[in-house]
Amino acid sequence: MQVISFDIDGTLEVGDPPGKISLAHVVDAIDKGFVVGSCSDRPLSYQRALWKEHGIQMKFTVLKQNLHEVRLKFPKHSYLHIGDTEVDEMMAKNAEFDFVHSIDDDVIDYLSKLGISGD
Repeated sequence: MQVISFDIDGTLEVGDPPGKISLAHVVDAIDKGFVVGSCSDRPLSYQRALWKEHGIQMKFTVLKQNLHEVRLKFPKHSYLHIGDTEVDEMMAKNAEFDFVHSIDDDVIDYLSKLGISGD
């Protein structure tokens, strides 16, 4: 199974600035059995409160510099981080995650190819 890590700001519609990925995409990924969490420079308390506010059960919330810990928690998976900055890309590569840029890449098409929709 695939682990998908979402940055928040600039990536998700609830970010500041808002990104292209809707919460419906996040929920659909969870419903389809992906291991889904958030990885942000926002404090963990903020991330957890955000997901609680929207009634979404994430499998993990981590700070960007701790993305590598997700591999330890979910071994033998494939790993993807979606974010909007060079820091996101660097942290993903350091943690041996694939990376999709939420602005420069066609992230909605990428999610669609994984069978994830925002409908």
